[in-house]
Amino acid sequence: MTKSDAERAAVIAAGVVIVVLTAAAFWLSYAHLADVARHNGLAASPERRWAWPATLDLFIVAGEVLMFLAALRARTDWWAIGLTVTGSLGSIGLNVAGVGPHQPLLHYVVAAVPPFAALLAFGALMRQVHRLIPDTAQHLAAVAAAEPVSVERADQPPAPAAPPRTPELPAASPVPAVSVPAALIAHARKVADAHHAATGQLIDSATLRARLGVPAPLADAIAAQLT
Repeated sequence: MTKSDAERAAVIAAGVVIVVLTAAAFWLSYAHLADVARHNGLAASPERRWAWPATLDLFIVAGEVLMFLAALRARTDWWAIGLTVTGSLGSIGLNVAGVGPHQPLLHYVVAAVPPFAALLAFGALMRQVHRLIPDTAQHLAAVAAAEPVSVERADQPPAPAAPPRTPELPAASPVPAVSVPAALIAHARKVADAHHAATGQLIDSATLRARLGVPAPLADAIAAQLT
């Protein structure tokens, strides 16, 4: 087993544990918030009592989905982080407040642990995702010294031959080759795969140029290698 395979297996195992932990924490927190609603005005309506916690927990779910999508695009979505943190802190606060005054300390701890554990678990998952999708600028700096691979411009026609009987006109200059580091092509392929998973569309040269921060000729050459 290679190092890459071992890392992938570890991330999958951690992801399964985190999903199970998050599901259990959400269920415990949701059920406790339903009890809080029952003791605070919704005792006569079981349907509303069980729907009420969703007005808070769905903010957490929406924020986590947006954070995961941003991570796949190698970006940081502060709005999504704000939704997740606000929803989580609100859930922790309401779970603790629902215990009531003058209760043993462990009662408050038991109420606070599920939403706090869910927040920490998702944070750990996002840390692994961001490590597997390295920052583009750092990756380009790391592969700058890699051995280049000569790639001909795929979008340029061959240079026309000089017309006969006009020797005074110089022949057109040949299209220069664009040198692309092999590691950069591999990284661009990961970016293209993430783009396809997020949008359902193949990545184009303009998007590659924006994501990788490279000149247009180099982006064209990379795009030609990915097709």
